[in-house]
Amino acid sequence: MSTTVPDLTFHAFAQPVLAQLEVDIRAYLAGKNLPDPLAAACLYAMTNGGKRVRPLLVASSFTSITAYAQAITDAQARLPNTIRGAMLAVELLHGYSLVHDDLPCMDDDDLRRGRPTTHIAFGEAAALLAGDMLQNLAFEVFAEPMFFEAHDIALSHRLLTTFAPAARRMIMGQMLDLNGEHRDLSQAGLEAIHRDKTGALIAASVRMGALCAHADAATLTAVTTFAEHIGLAFQVQDDILDVTADTTQLGKPAGSDEKLAKSTYVKLLGVKGAQDYAESLFAQAKTALDRVLPTNSLLHQLANWLWQRQK
Repeated sequence: MSTTVPDLTFHAFAQPVLAQLEVDIRAYLAGKNLPDPLAAACLYAMTNGGKRVRPLLVASSFTSITAYAQAITDAQARLPNTIRGAMLAVELLHGYSLVHDDLPCMDDDDLRRGRPTTHIAFGEAAALLAGDMLQNLAFEVFAEPMFFEAHDIALSHRLLTTFAPAARRMIMGQMLDLNGEHRDLSQAGLEAIHRDKTGALIAASVRMGALCAHADAATLTAVTTFAEHIGLAFQVQDDILDVTADTTQLGKPAGSDEKLAKSTYVKLLGVKGAQDYAESLFAQAKTALDRVLPTNSLLHQLANWLWQRQK
């Protein structure tokens, strides 16, 4: 679809949306009256920076669809509580996965986003429980009246039927990832891991935004195809950055994949081959969007932002 809509740049949109997410994270955790050091560990894990890709996908998906239908140009002011809840849920689940991913029994990393990982800062037991708590709180969001009122029950159920399988697949993907260490995997085997470990929650984030926008079947199919390609491209980029960027740039240990003897797209395809593959995936993602959204939609712009990332 070559049509355009009133210009709403991604960066102008993202800044206030992420500011609201930060407020929601802090308020939600504070309202649970968690004991220390669990409370401190959860807050530390959830407020240590990061790109917030998944909640941005939720918000951008919703706004891309509703802006095209209603010509909304002040999207941040129009974001409903249901979208705020969905954004919070996906980021809590992602936060849990990072806390557990860094544990000694998993990737055994001591640096995340330029700071000590949660188990280094608070101890392994507190980090384990913090991850457990963040996962539980992610699901609890859908029963929170501040985000989902009585008339939102049907929508909450639809979101959960998208969110819960993504959480399951993410854990399955982590197990497959651990199983793949010290083994030479085929590209198909590697993609099977990352479609679950990384791609499932990315796809769910886009679908949840579309569901909140009451998207039709064709639009849901198109944005899901977009998200599946973006999710895989995101992982290919991570593999490239792991060998081309340094620890300071990444905010986490560079070369960690090699340390754990993991199969990567760079190992299979070389740096240039992996870059070409990532570029192809991004192009396919945007082609899927072109069928249903204007070419300057926020989802198109977000894809461009992800393609240009350096960490």
